Amino acid sequence: MTQIVEKKTARVHLAWAVAAVGFVTLIGAAGFRSVPGVLLDPLHDEFGWSHATISASVSINLLLFGLISPFAAALMDRLGLRRVVSGALVLIALGSGLTVFMTASWQLLLCWGLLVGVGTGSMSMTFVATITGRWFVERRGLVTGILTAAGATGQLIFLPLIASLASAYGWRVPALVAAGTALAVVPLVLLFLRDYPSDVGLTAYGAPEGSTVGQRVDATGSSALRALTALRTAMRRPAFWMLAGGFAICGASTNGLIGTHFVTAAHDHGMPATTAASLLALVGVFDVGGTIVSGWLTDRWDPRYLLIAYYSLRGLSLLVLPSLLGPTAQPSIWVFIIFYGLDWVATVPPTVALCREWFGVDGPIVFGWVFASHQIGAALAATGAGAIRDVQGSYNLAWYLAGGLCAAAALMSASIGRRLVTA
Repeated sequence: MTQIVEKKTARVHLAWAVAAVGFVTLIGAAGFRSVPGVLLDPLHDEFGWSHATISASVSINLLLFGLISPFAAALMDRLGLRRVVSGALVLIALGSGLTVFMTASWQLLLCWGLLVGVGTGSMSMTFVATITGRWFVERRGLVTGILTAAGATGQLIFLPLIASLASAYGWRVPALVAAGTALAVVPLVLLFLRDYPSDVGLTAYGAPEGSTVGQRVDATGSSALRALTALRTAMRRPAFWMLAGGFAICGASTNGLIGTHFVTAAHDHGMPATTAASLLALVGVFDVGGTIVSGWLTDRWDPRYLLIAYYSLRGLSLLVLPSLLGPTAQPSIWVFIIFYGLDWVATVPPTVALCREWFGVDGPIVFGWVFASHQIGAALAATGAGAIRDVQGSYNLAWYLAGGLCAAAALMSASIGRRLVTA
């Protein structure tokens, strides 16, 4: 009987537990991602700060989220996953929790911008890539998709909650909830997250005999240098600039614009903030399906054509959005939410594929820099849209500009040639 139990237990590889901890950790970190879009108006009403000033803190956050990403892997190699991830969660908690004591706008920039930006940047796509790269050989793509979906799951969970708490108790309670959620995950990380399978006498899940995947590698300090070298090499090719430019517009039209300002824009048209937040949360539901389908299509279609289609359709939807917003959730706005959810991160699989095609073994590192451009675009849009709202009293110009930029991204994608790399 004991032998039977042992055999059944052995079938559950520890890699799945590590992936589960990573999923919960990313959900915990996603708690703050739901805060800024809901609390823009409450902060403006209490302190009188302009939407541009408040949005600037979000811009700093988004900028750091992207710029730190290419170097996060080097820090994880040197200090270990548990230290880096638990430290990142503590920074997120501090950045969200300390806002309840702030009295000046620079303190918001410090908390929401610097502290949370560094924390979330240390747990971006690099964290996902590190777990899947060390712990999985088989099912790597599946686990990557699941962990990437954790952000959308967190958005689905927290957006309605944050909006309801802000409506009932003011903005300080949801800020503390986001901080508490991040802190609650830290013990889970410290107890169950492991750096390498070899640390516990295992090999990576699905690794063939003799494979070195999952074996501990001593940190040499060369990861950061390699990241910079890959960037310098990539910058010499026009394809990099087209990919980075298109992905910057992707970030501007998603995290920077819709993610940060949709709730406030809908509220401007008379829609309750809780309703708008629930609609935005649904983006996360359809985001999961859209990403999976996009990955399936990327294996079968020219990724450039997919990017052309995604950016073109996104641009058209943004151009019509001002006419869809109103005091209630009409069927037309539901159609927009469903479409935007499907398209939200659908650009990621074809962009990754093109980075791999053009830059070979350095493709994942180059994608880290392309992702940094995504966050730069998001940061500029977050501040720019807030400034437009302050000057004109509406977001209409922001939607139109974003629609035009998406058309430009489609043209950039069309200009990328094909270059097969076997390395």
